[in-house]
Amino acid sequence: MRLIILLCASILLFACPAQKENSIGFVERLDAELDKILDKNATIELLADGFTWSEGPVWIEQHNMLLFSDVPKNTIYKWTEANGAELYLTPSGFTGAETQSREPGSNGLLLDDKGNLVLCQHGDRRMAYMDAPLNNPKPEFVTLADDYNGNKFNSPNDAAYYNGELYFTDPPYGLPEQEHDPSREIPFQGVYKISKNGTVILLIDSLTRPNGIAFTPEGAMIVANSDGQKARWYTYVLNDSSIISGEILYDATDLVATEKGLPDGLKIDSKGNIFATGPGGVFIFNPSGKLIGKIKLTEASSNCALSGDEKMLYVTNHRYVIRVSLK
Repeated sequence: MRLIILLCASILLFACPAQKENSIGFVERLDAELDKILDKNATIELLADGFTWSEGPVWIEQHNMLLFSDVPKNTIYKWTEANGAELYLTPSGFTGAETQSREPGSNGLLLDDKGNLVLCQHGDRRMAYMDAPLNNPKPEFVTLADDYNGNKFNSPNDAAYYNGELYFTDPPYGLPEQEHDPSREIPFQGVYKISKNGTVILLIDSLTRPNGIAFTPEGAMIVANSDGQKARWYTYVLNDSSIISGEILYDATDLVATEKGLPDGLKIDSKGNIFATGPGGVFIFNPSGKLIGKIKLTEASSNCALSGDEKMLYVTNHRYVIRVSLK
């Protein structure tokens, strides 16, 4: 049965030739500073199509490939310049026999300092890494953490490493009835850290829908809140195991009624520029937190990834995967 499913999924997927700015979207320039990041003639390329909800991209420099999740399909795909989109790994986030979840698969993907693929697994409600080489993937996983004080996580969504420790968000999107699901064991949506000794530390329990997470070069933690009533990005200053201070980086709540998407995944380059998916596309903030431009997209965007040389921005955009050249 799994072979039949894989073959059918392969037929639905196809690589798309590079395209100039088109019906997918366009660049909106809000400040001349954007010219330092995006060329005035930057194009939006459609790389692949046919997914249910593409998510969690990570660029694998060693193999010149992009990995990304299709969360409802419980599958990870890879994209390469030569072959376009191909099946990479299934199952990716739920390894049991049966689930009612609409989003059981992996979500955020990243690499640890040993080069292992680390997955936010909705269905299994844990942070884990794949116990197989990147060039020979297998659905074999080792749990990094699956509970806080003995209570199962909701559904880890996105993650980032900083100073060798793993930080992640835990909204309820992978649960069949989300926050109303009877299997829910934690009464809040948390932001956590897994310390180097494996201890799970709760950092934030006050956000309604913590989602994307990333760190600036200076160590500030940026967290997206994917709540239509509080569609915001927050910035936090941390010490070793707690929050020192926090504030709103940007509030996009007034855009939710007219634009597709919510604050979701984000990435920060080595200069501190922030690329954050949100209502209407990808918001681009300078290192000071000023909004300097947007990549306006017609479909809801979920996350993004930078190439190793930071010359390409890859965006998971609902059924699409797209690419934008950077300077």
